[in-house]
Amino acid sequence: MRLEGKVALITGGAGGIGKVTAERFLKEGAIVVISDFNEQAGNASQKELEKFGEISFIQADVSNTAQIESLVEAVLEKYKKIDVLINNAGITIDGLLTKMDEESWEKVLSVNLSGVFKCTKAVVPTMLEQGSGVILNASSVVGIHGNIGQTNYAATKAGVIGLTKSWAKEFGPKGIRVNAVAPGFISTDMTAKVPEKILELMESKTPLRRLGVADDIASAYLYLASDEANYVNGAILSVDGGLVV
Repeated sequence: MRLEGKVALITGGAGGIGKVTAERFLKEGAIVVISDFNEQAGNASQKELEKFGEISFIQADVSNTAQIESLVEAVLEKYKKIDVLINNAGITIDGLLTKMDEESWEKVLSVNLSGVFKCTKAVVPTMLEQGSGVILNASSVVGIHGNIGQTNYAATKAGVIGLTKSWAKEFGPKGIRVNAVAPGFISTDMTAKVPEKILELMESKTPLRRLGVADDIASAYLYLASDEANYVNGAILSVDGGLVV
């Protein structure tokens, strides 16, 4: 039980990687709060995961400052602390630069980058008061190496790396560890929309010759959240099957 008694807040927790991570954390003894903009999916996930441990769902849009502040207040009112924050919420609106409108640019930045900033800013005062905490951010291999048709997404994930390294230096002396996970091609609801030929190309480019699954990323989050990683700070952990070797 590597997370016994820890309170973990996971954004984007209603499905995909966030939901699988919530299940892994529950099985390791954590008290989990999942948040998501999709209220119906969030309530369904809470009901499904209750058999594994104590879990709550609170609806919130990470791009909305007031909603994030209310979310954190609700968690603290119920559990009095937050030990782990996973900034997992994210969206994609892909397109070549010449065809990308400003709305698509701004929307992805508001969720994937500003959302990380807003959630962390709301949670950090509590962790500073506790003198401990773990913040885990969702980056991506495209934030390190770029990708055609993902100008907005790649920019946000590169930005997340900058936030992670800056906060690791800023909060490390206060007992707060900050790290990021950079997934490669992962089989999720997002990739379900990708044409089969593209998925086969992704697999062929990955040395392990398969797409990752949500549990691969959940395992990385679990390690980084646990005391096993108590000397890991400011790391960007690539979980990509060797894609960028």
